Amino acid sequence: MDYGLLTYEEGREKYNVGDYVQSLAARQFLPEVDRFLNREKLAEYDGDDIKLIMNGWFTHNHSNWVPANEIDPLFVSFHVNSTAAPFMLNEKGVNYLKKYEPIGCRDKYTAKILKDKGIDAYFTGCLTLTLDNYTVPDSERNDKIYIVDPFYNYPTAEKVFLTPKHTIKSVLNGNILRLNKIQKQLKRVVDEEVLDKAEYVTQIRPIGKETDEEKFTYAEECLKKYARARLVITSRIHCALPCLAMGTPVIFLNAFNTFVDTCRFDGIAELFNRIDVKEDGGFSSNFGLDGKITMDTMVTNLGLHHNLAEPLKKKCKVFIDNLV
Repeated sequence: MDYGLLTYEEGREKYNVGDYVQSLAARQFLPEVDRFLNREKLAEYDGDDIKLIMNGWFTHNHSNWVPANEIDPLFVSFHVNSTAAPFMLNEKGVNYLKKYEPIGCRDKYTAKILKDKGIDAYFTGCLTLTLDNYTVPDSERNDKIYIVDPFYNYPTAEKVFLTPKHTIKSVLNGNILRLNKIQKQLKRVVDEEVLDKAEYVTQIRPIGKETDEEKFTYAEECLKKYARARLVITSRIHCALPCLAMGTPVIFLNAFNTFVDTCRFDGIAELFNRIDVKEDGGFSSNFGLDGKITMDTMVTNLGLHHNLAEPLKKKCKVFIDNLV
C-alpha cells in the first residue's frame, strides 16, 4: 500500500500556506510519502492503491469530485464549505461519503449538513491541533511577538486594484473607502508599542515561484517561529490552531461576518482566546482584556483542544497501521 499527501492548486494570484500546514499535520502519521495528490484532481488519480488522510477544505473543483476508487481515504477534519456543499452533496457525492462513514468533520457546520443528508458524521476539530511535535522547551522560547495576517478579510489595495473589474466593484460597494481599515482596527485593539516591536508574517504567498517541497518548507518555517514565540496575534485559524498544539500563547482576531467564513469556525472559534470585532469597530474579548493588547498582556491558552487532539491522533494511527 502506498501513502499519499494532499497538495493544492494555486489560486489565480496567490496560495495559502495554511493548506500546507494542514498537510504537515497529516504527514506526521505517514511512514513515508510515496506521492503528492492534488486536492482538486483526486478523481483523476489512476495509480496504485493509496492511503490518504482527507483533512481540510473541500473543494474548488466541484466537477472533479468524487475521488478515484484507488484512493483509500480517512475522513477526519473534513470541511465542506457552504459554497461547495450544493455541488458536492449530490446523489453521487452522498453515496461516496456513505461508503466511508463515519465522516470526521473539522467543524460542526459540516457535521450538520452531512447528517442532514443521512451521512453518519461527527465533529473532530482540525488535524493541526495535533502538531505538538513542533513544541519546544520553554528554555527555547524567545521574546518575539508575531502578528500574522490580521483582519485579512478587510479590503486591501492589492484586492481593490487587482483588475479594473475589481476596482469598479470596490467603488460600488464602498470598499475603496475602507483601504486603511486593517491599520485602523489594529490600532484600536493593539497598543502602538506592540505594533512597532512585533514581527509581521503572512501565510499568503505569490504563485508560480515555489515547488510543493518549498511550500512545505515555508510552512514548517512558520511553525518553528510560532513555536518559540512569546505571543502570536492572528486572524488565520491555521496559525492559531497549531499555536494551541505547540503551547504558544495566541490571540485570535475575529472580525468575520459572512457565512462562508463563519461556517468554517463552528466549534473551532471557542478554542481560542478571542477578540471579537463588531461591524462598527467596537470589540470585546473572552479572556478579560482590559483595553488594548500591550507588551504586558499575558494569556494562557484555554486547553480545550486536548479533548479533540488525542482522538484525532488515535484515529490517524489506527488508519495508517491497518488496525481495527
